[in-house]
Amino acid sequence: MSRDINETLISGTTKGPHVTKVPLEPISRLVPFSALIICIIFVNYFLIRYYVLEGFLLKKVYGNLYTQMNETARRGFVNHHIAGATKLLILVLAAYPFIDVAFGTATFKSSFAGSKHVTQGDILVVVTQMLIAMYVFELFYRPKISPVSVAHHIGTIMIGQTAIAISLNLVREKDATIEFILCTVWGAFDIISEFLPHIAIILYRVYPTSHRFLYKVFRLACITTIVGTLAETILTMYLFGSLWTRWTIAFKVTTPMLHVLFSSAQLWGSYNLYRMYKRQERLLAELEGDVDDTEAGSKAEDTKDREIVKPNEEAHQSSDAMSHYGSDIELPDQDCLRGSKKP
Repeated sequence: MSRDINETLISGTTKGPHVTKVPLEPISRLVPFSALIICIIFVNYFLIRYYVLEGFLLKKVYGNLYTQMNETARRGFVNHHIAGATKLLILVLAAYPFIDVAFGTATFKSSFAGSKHVTQGDILVVVTQMLIAMYVFELFYRPKISPVSVAHHIGTIMIGQTAIAISLNLVREKDATIEFILCTVWGAFDIISEFLPHIAIILYRVYPTSHRFLYKVFRLACITTIVGTLAETILTMYLFGSLWTRWTIAFKVTTPMLHVLFSSAQLWGSYNLYRMYKRQERLLAELEGDVDDTEAGSKAEDTKDREIVKPNEEAHQSSDAMSHYGSDIELPDQDCLRGSKKP
């Protein structure tokens, strides 16, 4: 079966994007060692988290802002640094092999950057395990996590590992290669569109009273996640349709269902970012209203009312809104706010 497919591809009878011409072949010689690879990545995450981030780096960079956080906020803060750094590293390592295999002229067996030993498939397998390990780490490390995040992370973990595992049996799994490529497309958009939300939440922690700045940051993050989800849907469904004759019935049914699940989770995150930037817009309007009230001689009464009612309400809204991205934000107390940095 695999020989027939590859002969058809080589003969040039297939039309469409490059991914339709990628032969059915092993992804990488590292696939049998996937368990070892992900274990090494887990160990690295622990060492970086325990000895570097929590050990000294975050205390040195953020000072009292970090040390005065409660346990939930601190874990969310650490997690966003790990997730953001991991996605940035994956983007640097995998951008070239991903583009070259999915849209260029390479295959998984093509050499990586002219190397005699490392292939494009080797790099893609390693970064896939990095992304999967990041989500597993997040599920174990975060004290609070929303059901949407749970569904998204578990789905990503299972799909990614399945795509790697089925490549070990190409005789039976004739769509293993293209399934892995489609997973890399999902992963690429996940990394690009959800990188900014990690930065946005870190900035929220560092500059909690800079409402105009946060309004712009959350608005930009909301726009990028929506655009990313739409672009991901268009490209994924285009590639899925182009490969229609090569899919087995199982993937013809499950792939659209899984894409709806992932897209729903991403749009839920976009909605939460929308709520956050609207909240910053409201707080900014209230502060500007306070200036007008000062001129009218009524600032004291409004400030008193806000101190009594607003903090708990805002903390609850903020925690709900950002739980998809692992923040579980609570409004810092007034003493912390007075000492917070401003950009």
